[in-house]
This record gives sequence, structure tokens and C-alpha cells, in this order.
Amino acid sequence: MSKKINLFANLKSDFASGLVVFLVALPLCLGIAMASGAPLFSGIISGIIGGIVVGYFSTSHISVSGPAAGLTAIVLTAITDLGAFDVFLTAVFIAGLLQLILGFAKAGSISNYFPTNVIEGMLAGIGIIIILKQLPHAFGYDNDFEGDQAFSQTDGSNTFSALFSIFDYIQIGSIVITLVSMVILISWDKVPFLKKLKLVPGALIAVALGVILNEIFIANGSALAIGKEHLVSLPVPSSFEEFKAIIVTPNLSGVMNPKVWVVALTIAIVASIETLLSIEASDRMDVQKRYTDTNKELKAQGIGNMVSSLLGGLPLTSVIVRSSANSNSGARSKMSTIIHGALLLVSVLAIPVILNKIPLATLAAILILVGYKLAKPATFIHFWEKGKYQFVPFIATLLAVVFLDLLKGVTLGIIISIIFVLKGNLKRAYFFRKEQYADGDVIHIDLAQEVSFLNKAAIKQTLNHLPENSKVIIDAKDTVYIAHDILDLIHEFKTTRALDNNIKVKLKGFKKAYHLENSIDTQNYVSIEHYYDAAKRVMVKKEITDEEFLKQENGN
Repeated sequence: MSKKINLFANLKSDFASGLVVFLVALPLCLGIAMASGAPLFSGIISGIIGGIVVGYFSTSHISVSGPAAGLTAIVLTAITDLGAFDVFLTAVFIAGLLQLILGFAKAGSISNYFPTNVIEGMLAGIGIIIILKQLPHAFGYDNDFEGDQAFSQTDGSNTFSALFSIFDYIQIGSIVITLVSMVILISWDKVPFLKKLKLVPGALIAVALGVILNEIFIANGSALAIGKEHLVSLPVPSSFEEFKAIIVTPNLSGVMNPKVWVVALTIAIVASIETLLSIEASDRMDVQKRYTDTNKELKAQGIGNMVSSLLGGLPLTSVIVRSSANSNSGARSKMSTIIHGALLLVSVLAIPVILNKIPLATLAAILILVGYKLAKPATFIHFWEKGKYQFVPFIATLLAVVFLDLLKGVTLGIIISIIFVLKGNLKRAYFFRKEQYADGDVIHIDLAQEVSFLNKAAIKQTLNHLPENSKVIIDAKDTVYIAHDILDLIHEFKTTRALDNNIKVKLKGFKKAYHLENSIDTQNYVSIEHYYDAAKRVMVKKEITDEEFLKQENGN
């Protein structure tokens, strides 16, 4: 039975963090909608639904859901192929339904198989991309709206080419506000007397001061004044009719279109994988180390996407940038993400004019620090010190996330990790040593704790290379499980090749039967009796010294 959560228990800290996430999410919602070729307001809608609806149904305490940059290419292509945004919304509704089914099918457990170094590599890669993406905004070049995870741009350029374009579009006022914001954000955690104001988030002070500074620049006619194109841009409906006109509903006739189902399946798979990755990462960022029920998360995401599509919103996932901002701002429960969704709703209805005064440079400063915390040098040092088996998957994931995309990066990291695991298993299947005695040398082959079919090739090669007329002890006293294939191999060696090459073999410490851990299925039992007769079983279980073994074999 799950523990009941009091959403209002940490309202002060959750409201403060929800406010910060709201400030971070607002421009991202707009930017991702623009990059996706969708109406700007659709990004806001999905942010609201991701906060309120998904936040309510989710069991994650830190994760924040909303429109995802990782889906922009899929959404842009789908809208173009389907020919209309309302038809695309039908695909989003079906995708949500498929996610709901995946949740009931308990497909969320796949997240348990993502290695830690791959997750950390993904986080560090996203952190680097956040920094690279926000640097243009920090200098006043606001032509890059690709979001927090995409390297390539829809116009054929990329993140690095956008960085080189900074020097052609430098806006001194933006640089000043970025630097002021950075000083505030860094000082807020470092300067002692500012720590007393911890209930007020530094990001909120940075945003407020950014707005005030720019208003002063404008009032004085200063060349530092930031123009409208460098500020948050939110639709401002002047009447209820205009507000209704902003919302687009699904065209359900698209259900009969096969392309809609293809798009729906694509969104369901990609959004689910990105969500599971983000949830795994969010749980790692949770200072209280709580775990999210991933099956319930898939259900929550499915419900969220269905509601979002009915109101004209983009598909959504759990997203790293907002989740990390939420964690870094001191969120204690999922009330924080619900508050951020509610603030998005209130803001678009009540104060869009005020929000449109926020400089993008201030938000860039907030995100750059978020990116730094995800890609701290200490993380690189940590995995470097753990050795190549940990560092190579970590750095490969990071680079692929930066230069390709999130899914390709994680896939590459997992593949490399699996290769290293297989390689490690081959090496750790047994320990080989030779000891010298008066009556001759004895070769010891000590089997590892678990010997699976993956170790068959290594053991087979070792047995095949044993010299003629040698004496061999195969020791399984520390072995908990031996695969059926390995027992077959040892049996064939002892009864055939060892006899042909005059190799004396002693089997030591083998159990009467082996079975898979935590299994009560009798079909999983592998009995040594299948391979050795009663007399040999007695010989196997009898413990004798190496010298006695040599004397017995020499006596024979």
C-alpha cells in the first residue's frame, strides 16, 4: 500500500520552486512550439497540462512534464505530413492512449536497466547543450528556439554555428543583464547574509531585477535598452472570443488515416522512453532519494497527452531542464510542479503583458547555471577515477547526446555498457593458476560465483588449450549458479577429450543441483546427476588435498 502524501506539507518551499520552474518553463514552452511549427499557445497548453494533470497523477516528487525539445523534429515532420495541426492532435490523443496501455502492461520497468554512468552521461550532455543553447540569448542573439536538447536547427545550422553568429548580433544591454543575473544567482548560495533570504529564490530576484533594469534603460532612452524581440513573447488575447480562437481541437476524422497511427506510435514510443530516462535522472536528483513508480508515470503521461491534445496542446514528456531547475530550487513534493502549471495558466489569463517584459537574457543566466550543475567537472573526474568501463560509456553517451540526440546517445551508451559487461563476464568466468608439486604440476580452474552461457566460449577455449598429460582441478566450491551449457561442456571434456589427451581431471565443490536465483520453477533446476554416475558424484563431493589427488592419479 502506497504512503499517502500531504501535498501542502511543504507549501512554502514548493511554491518558491514552482515559481522558478514556471519562469524557466514559460519561454521553453513558447520556443519548442515555434521550433515544432505549431501555434505558440499550444506549447503553453501542454506546459499547463504537464504541470497540473500529469503532476497530480504522477508519483514523482521532482519531475516536471511539458513540451519536449526531443520531440520537435517528430512534431514538425508530422504536422507537415498530416497537412493540418488538428489532424496531428488526433495522433497525440492516440499516442496518449497507447501510453496508458503501456502503463497497465507494466512496461515502465525498463527504466531499471539504464546504467548509472549512461544516465549521468545523458545529464551531463544535456547540461552542456543547455549552456551552448543559452549563450546566444545571454549575448542578445535570440534566433535560436530549438530548446534544451536538440543540436541541429530546423534551418540547417547547428548549435555551434549559432554560437559563431553571436558576434554579429551582440546586444550590450542583454550582456549587462546576464552578468547581473549571474552575480545574483551565484551570490545567493555563497554570501552568508543572502542565505537568510533563502525562502525567496535567487532566480526570482534575478528576473525581477532584470525587468527593473530594462525598464530603467527604456525610461532613460539608453542604448542598453532591450527591444521587444529580446523579451518573452506571449499571446495577449483581448477578449474571450480571441482566447477561444487560440485553442485548436482534434479532428477525429483523422482516426481513419494510417499516417496518423504511425505518428501516434512514434510519439508514444519516443515520449515514453524520454519520460523513463528523465524519471530515472530526476530520482537521482532527489535529495530524499525517493523512487517513482514508472508504470504509474506512463499512465500519468498518457492521461496528460490525451487531455493536452483535446485542448490543442503539444505532446509532452517528463523533461530534464525543468526537473533539474525544480530540484535545484528546493522542491520537496510534486506540489511544486502542480503550482508551476497553475502559474502558467494564471499568467496567460491575467498578466501576459507583465510577463512579456522579462528579458530572455535573465532566463538564459538561470539555465546556464542549471546546465553547469548537470555537467560539473567533478562528475567527469568521478567516472574517470572509476576506470574505463565506467568512463567510456559515460563520455560516449555525453558526446552522442550533444551531437546527435538524447535517444541515440543513451542507446550508444547502453550498447557500449553491454559490450563491457560481456567482456567482463568473459574475463571473470574463472581464475586460472598453476601450482608445482613434487609429483608434478597441477592446473587450477576456479569457477566464478555465477557462470552463465556467456562464459562458454572462454571456458571452452581454456579447456581446449590444456596440455596433454596434465592434471587439472576444476573448482566450483564458490559457485552459486552454473548454466546448463557449461555443465555440458565440462562433462564432455572430462569424458572425452581429457581421456584422449591423458588429462587427469578432478571436479571439486560441484553441488548436486543448481537453480536460478529466486526461482521455484523445477524446470530451472540443473542437476549434476544428469552428467555423472553415482560413484563419480561421491568422488566429486569428497574433499581431498592436491597432493592426495596427485598420488591417486599417479597410482592409477
